Amino acid sequence: MPSATDLVPPSGPSTKARVLDAALQGFAAHGYEATSLDTLAAELGIRKQTILYHFSSKDQLLDAVIDAAGLELIDAVDDALAEPVPPGWGEGTGWWRVESVVRSVFRLAGRRPELPGLMREVTRLGPPATTRLREQFAPFLDRATDFLGAEMAAGAMRRQDPLLLLLNAYSTVIGAATEMEVLRSLGVEPTSRVLVRRRSELLDFLRSALLPAG
Repeated sequence: MPSATDLVPPSGPSTKARVLDAALQGFAAHGYEATSLDTLAAELGIRKQTILYHFSSKDQLLDAVIDAAGLELIDAVDDALAEPVPPGWGEGTGWWRVESVVRSVFRLAGRRPELPGLMREVTRLGPPATTRLREQFAPFLDRATDFLGAEMAAGAMRRQDPLLLLLNAYSTVIGAATEMEVLRSLGVEPTSRVLVRRRSELLDFLRSALLPAG
């Protein structure tokens, strides 16, 4: 049975943040099952019991990682949506928002490849992890589908299934992260060209699907 000393975190909230980040990277790179609390504790130089002080179980740690990663992605999207449309932009403010969001997400994926890597792992795990992720993204998906629907109703974009478009975009981002991980596993450090190519593919797809002809 752990002593009271074992249950006291050595550095308060910063330790919790370190555990979350280490778990995020471990789950994304090696998978949830292959990343043990003992491994995380050894990597961080702390006791396993310190992790359990902040997170009562490995499942609770996964929930917290999903929440934190989802919030980081949503914050990046919200920041992109808040950017002003450049003067003289000629393809409609709706398309500017779409392109701004895509570029923002890919910048984040390039800087933090563990985020889309975690999304892929959560998809593999299935419920209840996917249920939690879906709940995390539900408000964003609602806003995005409403936005696309309004643009389509106004004639600024072609009528499509907004949710299907968003799922296709999601798959492209996850595919880019997977491609980078495969290269790293082969000992090849990927360049930004991988993400730039994937981003261009996604923008081309969205442009042809959304923008009216002519």
